[in-house]
Amino acid sequence: MASLDFCIINNETREMNTKNQFGKKGWTPDRIGSLKGKTFVITGTTSGTGFEAARILLSKGAKVVMLNRNPKKAEETITALKQALGVAIDVTNIQMDLGVQASVKKAAAEVLKNVTHIDALMCNGAIAQVPTQKITVDGWESQMGVNYFGHFTLQALLFPMIEKSNGRIVTVGSMGYNMGIKTIKFDDLNWDKDYTPNDAYSQSKLAQIMSVYELQDRLEKAGNTNVKAYACHPGSSRTNLINTSGSFMMKMIFGLMKLSPLTQPAENGAYPELMCATEEDLDQKAFYGPTGRSNWVGPVGAHHLEPHAKDKAVAKRLWDLSEKETGVKFPIETMDVSLEGTH
Repeated sequence: MASLDFCIINNETREMNTKNQFGKKGWTPDRIGSLKGKTFVITGTTSGTGFEAARILLSKGAKVVMLNRNPKKAEETITALKQALGVAIDVTNIQMDLGVQASVKKAAAEVLKNVTHIDALMCNGAIAQVPTQKITVDGWESQMGVNYFGHFTLQALLFPMIEKSNGRIVTVGSMGYNMGIKTIKFDDLNWDKDYTPNDAYSQSKLAQIMSVYELQDRLEKAGNTNVKAYACHPGSSRTNLINTSGSFMMKMIFGLMKLSPLTQPAENGAYPELMCATEEDLDQKAFYGPTGRSNWVGPVGAHHLEPHAKDKAVAKRLWDLSEKETGVKFPIETMDVSLEGTH
């Protein structure tokens, strides 16, 4: 899976003109010092922003644990990274399919067995604009199952180690959160009645973003200051995300967009998640990404988030539903992951 965002052009996005705390050029990886001794776990690194994030972290001396569905592509990725950075880099892959809860749980167990700490879990993998409704083996619409439920379970299972490490959870959302129905369709979560690729994608990305701020609230209520959670998005960047799962028409549209100034290199798309994973003293309540035109491209920093993404009632209902659906309870207070069954 690639991990980059595709933003459908509409008139609902807005250009931000707020002052960037990192200056005119915004945040860049030049701000990252040595990461020797630090460990980052990243989903979806075989191409796009995930690959670039892994490459940059490794170049700073970090250990990177990649979580990818395709072992062959993962091996090719490791080879490419070693060719670029040298054979001494510390990078491994654990096979994981975000769309299969059993696979996520198995991968999480391997991570807990093979690493001693997690400085940041970077939830980067995604699928987008799936042409026709597809249901995962666990019974969810595929974009919701992969983008949201897969990452929800992974975060919950790795939470104890992240908490012990004073680590971070970084969720890579999308400006697509504001390009659908702008809420969670609880009465038809799988879009059985009126499925559209964009509405289903938008819901999955809105769910991801909402869960970040709900997690923040729950951590604050529990008095847990060890874990920090951040929401960001990559803007509109030149990756293989649409080619991986989109329709022929969407591939054509985005192929044309790649030739325009409305898109940016995949490396730039990785900057927001890298910032959230490494930068000190970031405001957790903010939403981070490109701050240029319509937040598709431009200097990276904090920018506007529409109020519906922080609707407390909807977020709480979604959280409770997620724990019930996945059978995994976030161990914020007990520090004990409870497997209450399967969906």
